[in-house]
Order: sequence, then C-alpha cells, then structure tokens
Amino acid sequence: VVYEHRSRLERSLQKERGEHKKTKEDFLVYKLEAQEALNKEKQDSMNRYGALSSQHKILKNQHEDVKKQLLDLQLQHNSLKLEHRKALETHSQKYAQLQQEKDSEVANLQDTVFKLREESKLLRKAHQEVHSQLLSAQ
Repeated sequence: VVYEHRSRLERSLQKERGEHKKTKEDFLVYKLEAQEALNKEKQDSMNRYGALSSQHKILKNQHEDVKKQLLDLQLQHNSLKLEHRKALETHSQKYAQLQQEKDSEVANLQDTVFKLREESKLLRKAHQEVHSQLLSAQ
C-alpha cells in the first residue's frame, strides 16, 4: 500500500513538474512576446515623435518667416502710406496754386476784355467822328 501510494505520489510529482516546466516555458514565451511588442510600440512611438518634432520645427520656422514677412509688409505699407499722404498734400497744394493762378489769369483776362471793349467803344466813337468830319468836309 505504501509502495503504491509512493508510486502515485511520484507520478503526481512528475506530472506537476512537467506542468510546471510547461507553464514556465509558456510564461517565458509570453514574456518575450510582450517585451518584443512593447519594444516595437516604443520604437513606433519614438518614430512618430521624431516625425512630429521635425514637422513642428519646420512649421515653427515657417511661422517665423511669415511673421518677418508680415513685419516687412507692415513697414512697407506704412512707408507707402506716408509717401501717399505727402504726394496728396503736394498735389493739393499744387492744385490750389494752379486754381489761384487760373482765377487770377481769368480776372486779368476779364479786365483786359473790359478795357479792350472800352477802347473799342472809344475807337468806334473816334471812327464815327472822323467819318462824320469826312462827310462834313465833302
């Protein structure tokens, strides 16, 4: 009975050892696969991070370039606005001056026309008198 009991215990122990060995191998395989999956995921994450980081640098540089362009364009715009204002003032002054000259010239011409009309009247009168004297003399 003891021998049989001992024999069953040894078989049971051998069976337990086999199952333990199998479980240990399965665990090592699982651990290795999990470690590989973790490493692959870590590598993928690092690659994504690198790509995003370089894209961020590119976008940051583009942003800086656009900011510089905006500043340059604002300065150019302000400069052109100032030039425009000066040109407008100059043209307004020139226009006012030309308007004044025109008004003065028109006034002078009207005055000259008035004087010429007066002179014409006097000449007509003188002509009429000369004509009358000629007729009288004849």
